[in-house]
Amino acid sequence: MKNWKWISFLLVFCLLGIGGVGNQEARAAAVLKPGSVSGDVWDLQFRLKLLGYYQQPLDGNFGYKTLDAVSKFQKNYGLSVDGYAGNDTWAALKKYSLNRAELDIMARAIYSEARGESYEGQVAVGAVIMNRIQSDKFPNTIEGVVFQPGAFTAVDDGQFWMTPDATAYKAAQDAVRGWDPTYGSLYYFNPRTATSKWIWSRPQTTQIGNHIFAM
Repeated sequence: MKNWKWISFLLVFCLLGIGGVGNQEARAAAVLKPGSVSGDVWDLQFRLKLLGYYQQPLDGNFGYKTLDAVSKFQKNYGLSVDGYAGNDTWAALKKYSLNRAELDIMARAIYSEARGESYEGQVAVGAVIMNRIQSDKFPNTIEGVVFQPGAFTAVDDGQFWMTPDATAYKAAQDAVRGWDPTYGSLYYFNPRTATSKWIWSRPQTTQIGNHIFAM
């Protein structure tokens, strides 16, 4: 039964295109500069647009507007400003942004874990995911964080695969753009259902709706 559950998981994972994200990320490490034309440029533009740096249509062409957006991102994140998307810039983008497939993962996690919560409560769940990606205590990709064994109840019980609504996507975008109602929290739990003594030992930062957030 366990083997069949795992096989089904992998099948759906691949059908959704999420399983190809890792390979896409590896290819995206190539240096992109004015004149570059590829799907990696489209990915770059998507990430920059999600963060609010790029306002133009996604076209996969590295032109002046893309150069300007990359330069602004580099300046704001303390990187060497040359407008090129090289290794350091990609590393920062992957740490602080998501591509389209990863945004789908975030929205699914938010919807399945917090669809009954307020909008702030949904953003808070997304913020915890982003905080984990940026922490050296957790995997540095959204796939690694969300699918870490035992990390999220909705992944374990299958609710993760429900179709998220527009609110979940909006909450995901706000979390990626830096709204963090949890004050840097790495964990959250429902005090009415939590049975782990360990989670109660974590320093608590705030409570939003049915979730307590903790470090």
